[in-house]
Amino acid sequence: MKKDTYIFGIETSCDETAAAIVKNGIEIIASVVSSQIESHKRFGGVVPEIASRHHVEQIITVLNEALEQAGLTFKDMDAIAVTKGPGLVGALLIGVNAAKAIAFAHNLPLIGVHHIAGHIYANRLLEEMKFPLLSLVVSGGHTELVYMEKHGSFKVIGETRDDAAGEAYDKVARTLNLPYPGGPHIDRLAAKGQDAYALPRVRLEEGSYDFSFSGLKSAVINTVHNAEQRGEVIVPENLAASFQASVVEVLTEKTVRAAKEYNVKQVLLSGGVAANKGLRASLETAFSSVKEVQLIIPPLSLCTDNAAMIAAAGTILFEQGKRDGMEMNGHPGLDIEAF
Repeated sequence: MKKDTYIFGIETSCDETAAAIVKNGIEIIASVVSSQIESHKRFGGVVPEIASRHHVEQIITVLNEALEQAGLTFKDMDAIAVTKGPGLVGALLIGVNAAKAIAFAHNLPLIGVHHIAGHIYANRLLEEMKFPLLSLVVSGGHTELVYMEKHGSFKVIGETRDDAAGEAYDKVARTLNLPYPGGPHIDRLAAKGQDAYALPRVRLEEGSYDFSFSGLKSAVINTVHNAEQRGEVIVPENLAASFQASVVEVLTEKTVRAAKEYNVKQVLLSGGVAANKGLRASLETAFSSVKEVQLIIPPLSLCTDNAAMIAAAGTILFEQGKRDGMEMNGHPGLDIEAF
């Protein structure tokens, strides 16, 4: 019988300190996440220095909690997987150095994982991946369409040319005086409103799978400023609904078109904005009529940053024989195609 594989995952790329243990790349044995949202809320966004300090304070506690939750020790692990990029360099270094220390102390293989690969592989914790597949990655720092022919192979066929979708959500939320993080607040407001404001759908040149949200963000800001100058009252619910309708329509349309053109078997939704109810509903509706393509949408716990996804992606690298040495560093601009 094949021996079970236990991978210990560590994630510290932004403002969550996380550790997890995943069995055979598909079963979560333990998962612990310490969020910093309350610390960053008063600044309206993540402050890198504060994020790094919190990671230092929380990392040991989170690691120990994951082991306790699983009832295992590092002697039971087959490898240590850690996010090595992209992300905030100071935050990345906390996780990377913790992983190196554990790997050295317990003589375990060290595996560096791409953060976005982790988000994609979070879906494998729900259902086995079927190739070729397409992943729509939507987060605060990334908006991409990634095509995969096999495990560990990533081809970016579309990406944002300016703001990521999550970044646009946060900026629009600030314009509407909503607290950080803005995405969930916009999503809740949008559910109560109507698409009443004429906002652009930015599709770029014909055939392109790239995205652009900077113009949409500016259109929202201008709508608010123009209304103030005219003494008109903005209905926040309607503006949120109009903004979200524009974002979701473009994301859904391009994902469906790419899925058909590349003849994929699965479409995986990945990243923090995958928690958005409007986007989830739109994709479910669109793919309900595309019978040959299976749509996988992760639960909310696997949308935001977590270490289970890093362990899941790390399992594939472990099985492929890929290892990192003690010279591994944090790479804030790590390219998923080069990875």
